[in-house]
Amino acid sequence: MTSKQSLRDDMTAALRARDQVRTSTLRMAMAAVTNAEVAGKEAKELSDDEVQQVIAKEAKKRREAAEAYDGAGRTELADQERAELAVLEEYLPKQLSDEDLSALVADAISETGAQGMAGMGQVMKAVQPKVAGRADGGRVAAAVKQALQG
Repeated sequence: MTSKQSLRDDMTAALRARDQVRTSTLRMAMAAVTNAEVAGKEAKELSDDEVQQVIAKEAKKRREAAEAYDGAGRTELADQERAELAVLEEYLPKQLSDEDLSALVADAISETGAQGMAGMGQVMKAVQPKVAGRADGGRVAAAVKQALQG
């Protein structure tokens, strides 16, 4: 079953169960996937990887919105964003632990032979395909920066 079909089936189940948070979150995710499919010069069917990227982008929006609401003292809205984020995370690959991420970064540094901050681009280029949606880009960049400075 494709990721898109899984989203659609789970949305139907959430509708039947009258789970409002899950229903609205999955509707939003399906809308984002549909928008991505019709973006550009011609419509196309997204692959599972592309659907995962769309869901990851939506999850990042929820994470950032929750942080912004916390900063503004709007805890009820932050909690709502986190609830939506929890639903979206069910459709994403399991995130890498800090130790696993550090190990991947160390491997990439030894592969590329990068030294100092000048080699950050090389290391990021080597690490990104290995991480592939299992860690946020900011987290990866922070790990690379820390490894190169340390």
